[in-house]
Amino acid sequence: MVILQILNTQLIMMGDIMNDFEKALVSYIGEEKLRKIQSVKVGIAGAGGLGSNCAFNLVRSGFTHLLIVDFDRIEYTNLNRQFYFYHQVGRSKVEVLKDNLLLINPDLCIETLTAKIERHNVGSLFDDCDIVVEAFDQAIYKKLIVEAYMGSDQLLVAASGLAGWGNSDAIKTHQVKKNFYIVGDLTSEAGEDLPPISPRVNIAAAKQADVILEYVVNSGELGAGSEEYKREQND
Repeated sequence: MVILQILNTQLIMMGDIMNDFEKALVSYIGEEKLRKIQSVKVGIAGAGGLGSNCAFNLVRSGFTHLLIVDFDRIEYTNLNRQFYFYHQVGRSKVEVLKDNLLLINPDLCIETLTAKIERHNVGSLFDDCDIVVEAFDQAIYKKLIVEAYMGSDQLLVAASGLAGWGNSDAIKTHQVKKNFYIVGDLTSEAGEDLPPISPRVNIAAAKQADVILEYVVNSGELGAGSEEYKREQND
């Protein structure tokens, strides 16, 4: 009874401080789910095609606490698949991504770090995050994140195989262990013959965000009601 009273008090207080975006979102998912979503911190390693699009899907789903790490600046070659715009070319990816996300929800708590993730710092960058998103283009950096966090208690969501176009149904969610998932077809590596193009990149990024959303809403369980997940585990 006491726990229920505390929970009800938290939800009432939460309702008093929600902005209009959050009130509208609550009409879809309810206050209790939003409270769960807003209680976690998500670290995003990379602010390119995967990271920027995963981030906006997370924010539109109610997540408010993000740490985004990337060292790069926006180039025109990024605009075919990343959550940036023509007039933003030349600026820092992490700072612009923060600005763009705040246009969705002005009450976000976003930390940004302009830094290159390397072996000497990878293990400490996301140690205060509940969830880590691997969102790099290059295999060497993907490997760094996976090796650093796959043995932790944090949820780790990586991606592999999303280049080119067509056959988008091959982009699936694969469970490696209880708190480690990989999204992709596991084969389509970006290259001269398979460029990174918006549709497949966005599908993979959205699936990464969806893994996180379901995991948080279900309190650490994925697939409880997901027919796609059950089918994939039987394939």
